[in-house]
Amino acid sequence: MPWSIRWFKVVAVAEAVSYLVLLGASVAKHVFDMPGAVPIMGPIHGLIFLTYLWLALLVREELGWRLTTTLMVVVAAVIPLGGLYVERRVLAGATAAAAAPAA
Repeated sequence: MPWSIRWFKVVAVAEAVSYLVLLGASVAKHVFDMPGAVPIMGPIHGLIFLTYLWLALLVREELGWRLTTTLMVVVAAVIPLGGLYVERRVLAGATAAAAAPAA
């Protein structure tokens, strides 16, 4: 498996987790008047999100994704736990197909 696919799998999970932590920090800020975590978690999640997008474009080329698959992967990043869906379903199917011997 190429390095970009391995890293994309890791970053997809990290993106999903960091998004949930950022949402939790936002709730804590507004509901419990605890603003401390948002300024810390916001930039961390932003960096992970940008890395996710960059790796998605690299993986797209390597796996030969259509535009619709690429758009679905990008949209999944803005949905809570969408990165987990990408890692479990899209990448698992794509890497299995790429690893299958040609008939």
